[in-house]
Amino acid sequence: MEDDYTSSQYTLNFDFKAFLLRALSYWKWFVLALVIGLYVVYQQNIRKEFPYTLSASISVQDDKNPLFTSNTSLIFNYGGISGKIQDVLLNLKSRKHHEKVVDSLDLYLSYLQQGRFHMTDVYEAVPFTFEGDLEAFQVIGHPIKITFIDDEQFTLSYDFGESESIAVQNFETKEIKTLPVSQPQLERTYSFGAYINLDVLKGRLVRNAKSRHLTGKEFYIEYTNYNTTVSQFVDRFSVVNEGGTPLLTLRLTYRNKAKIVDYLNASIAILDRDLLQRKNQYAINTVNFIDKQLARVKAELGKKADSLNTFKQRNNIFDLGSESNALIKKITQFEDEKMVLEESLLYYDLLKDYLETSKDFTNFPAPAVQGISDSNITQAIAQIIQLSGEKSKLEYSVRSDAAIFDDLNRQIEGLKQVIYESISSNKANIRFQIQTINRNIANLEREFSVMPENQQKLQGIEREYLLSQNTYNLYLAKRGEADLVKASNISDIILIEPAKDIGQGPRVANLSIRYVFAVIAAFIPILLVAFIVTFLDRKIHNPVDMEPLTKMPLLGVVGRSSADSNLVVLQKSNSAVAEAFRAIRTSLQFMYKRQEVSGSKTVMLTSSVSGEGKTFCSINIASVFALSGKKTVLVGLDLRKPKIFDDFEIQNSVGAVNYLIGQATLQDIVQQTSVKNLDVITSGPVPPNPSELLIGDYMHDLITDLKTQYDYIILDTPPVGLVSDALELTPYVDATLYVIRQDYTKKDMLKLINDKYKKGEVKNISLLYNFYDQKAKYGYGYGYGYGYGSYGNGYHGEGTKKKGWLGKLKKRFKG
Repeated sequence: MEDDYTSSQYTLNFDFKAFLLRALSYWKWFVLALVIGLYVVYQQNIRKEFPYTLSASISVQDDKNPLFTSNTSLIFNYGGISGKIQDVLLNLKSRKHHEKVVDSLDLYLSYLQQGRFHMTDVYEAVPFTFEGDLEAFQVIGHPIKITFIDDEQFTLSYDFGESESIAVQNFETKEIKTLPVSQPQLERTYSFGAYINLDVLKGRLVRNAKSRHLTGKEFYIEYTNYNTTVSQFVDRFSVVNEGGTPLLTLRLTYRNKAKIVDYLNASIAILDRDLLQRKNQYAINTVNFIDKQLARVKAELGKKADSLNTFKQRNNIFDLGSESNALIKKITQFEDEKMVLEESLLYYDLLKDYLETSKDFTNFPAPAVQGISDSNITQAIAQIIQLSGEKSKLEYSVRSDAAIFDDLNRQIEGLKQVIYESISSNKANIRFQIQTINRNIANLEREFSVMPENQQKLQGIEREYLLSQNTYNLYLAKRGEADLVKASNISDIILIEPAKDIGQGPRVANLSIRYVFAVIAAFIPILLVAFIVTFLDRKIHNPVDMEPLTKMPLLGVVGRSSADSNLVVLQKSNSAVAEAFRAIRTSLQFMYKRQEVSGSKTVMLTSSVSGEGKTFCSINIASVFALSGKKTVLVGLDLRKPKIFDDFEIQNSVGAVNYLIGQATLQDIVQQTSVKNLDVITSGPVPPNPSELLIGDYMHDLITDLKTQYDYIILDTPPVGLVSDALELTPYVDATLYVIRQDYTKKDMLKLINDKYKKGEVKNISLLYNFYDQKAKYGYGYGYGYGYGSYGNGYHGEGTKKKGWLGKLKKRFKG
């Protein structure tokens, strides 16, 4: 049914118009938030320390040693220039590399000076250097103040506050430990070069060339956690490979340009050193290997030489026949060939061991591939190096568990199997050649059997001596080749453009956008508060709000009164509020005429809760009827909360309660006012049973007697939302006015009266919209009692409470 108002009509429907109006009403708070936000952003901007970004450029070349030959080459690198670039990138991005740079420059020690807003890094701009004791533990995270007394002396001070312990670190071993604080504050005087021996700091201040006019100057030194320092530079360091070319650009962003320059140049120097050292390592390993062999062969050669000389002296033999010399020469030739073949077996064993134990095949070090000429093996090695280079590139952009890595590993394993089979075949062929040489040597040695015994022995000793001598000469030649390769090696890194300070400015960010965010940040809380308040607001703010809530007609609208008293009609008869009550009088007369009510007429005023202005409306409705020449009586039937008597300056000692309990007559309770034709019956003393009094026979007698004496009877009753007293009076009245106050009455409060209206328990009821302010913004009008004096007090005593600072703040926020 259309008249059936269910709870669905009271669901929370968001009012965007109310939301916007409420948000606009908070413009003062928005301005305040905006001013605060802009001030905060301004302070942040002027305190912002902009970093610098400097760069250096290097080129990665595939510099082959011009002294390398097929016999002296100690490394085969089939990865090409791209493999070297990937290797360099890996080095530059590794934490280990940055640790070396930090250690080389002691960057965990900062030199600071107090700026306008923050500590400024004055690296290389201080007149001293602090040489910390490498074996000592230094405090980390706490600046130590250096104040110069003159050019020779200074005071060292610190303040650890209320800390009970501090962290210290040894920058040689990188060990960190915690020390209890025995002296939270300290100040001592030292001279340049004097050893500072404190629990938290050990070292000395060394004067440098810039140490002039130091009196009164203040600096700070601060050790930072080593790992934190390294991470700081790792995060701000980047390497860019320009379009796949050999050119690499190193960039670092930091707040001190001098530190950037030193860091980038040191990074390049350390990279160059490490790569050259690794490049020379192949030759170094070969030299070490040959040196061991030389020592062994040299010892054997000495023994053989001693044996030969001793035998010749003992037997007086100083020359051998040409025949024996020819045999010795052939045997020596075979022994040389045998040694070369055995050396090849060694190289194959080294290569196989390298393939079985190594995981990175980008470079094949010596002697892993030295002396191997098999084309199948060298081609397979080239393919393995190429696949390993591809694998290294993919590690930068592809997850380690990707399927492509499994495919590359399978290809590498397949090539390794090919190499293993070739090694096995070649080793078998070499062993066959060695067996053949051994047979030839044995045949030649049998020819010695026909020689005299002394000659045979001498020949054997001399042959062993010559073999050892040839082996020694061979190793000596190889060592010379390795030394030559090592001495002639050059780095693959070419410095194109070193880092330098040429007046670059800082990387200034566009901080204006912060002001935009400040404006947005000022809007957000205001809009959020407006949204929440609007969403949770269930009050009626406009007569239009009542249309979807009830079918009860709107009889009249009373504007907001600025008078100090409830007697608006009497005191300000020309005001808009007085005219509103005259319009209500006309509407009531029209209602009575339509209902064909003759004689005395009654009207009852009630509301949902206390504080909605029903007493105010009752007084002024009674006043307009009296001013029209109609004999009118205003009856105060709010027995629980007596009112109305203060405005008319009358007493409440005797009233309706006395009549209803039979203690007084009508003449006893009627009190005349200063207004002609207007009498007042106050409620009288508060009874213990107000509801029972209103339904008693005396109530019927009271109304009946009043109708015989008055033209209009105005009943001021309790709110129906709190008690049921007013409903007991509906049989006696011709019209009921339900008072609704703007920005006070809640929409849900109409549920009860709607139900009564639907069931027919209340008839001839109309709505009276009170305290209407057309210009009022949503959220206003929460102060109870504007224009009502003490009648704004509710049944639950909220009007009697004094507003504390929170209430005043809320009121100010609302207004």
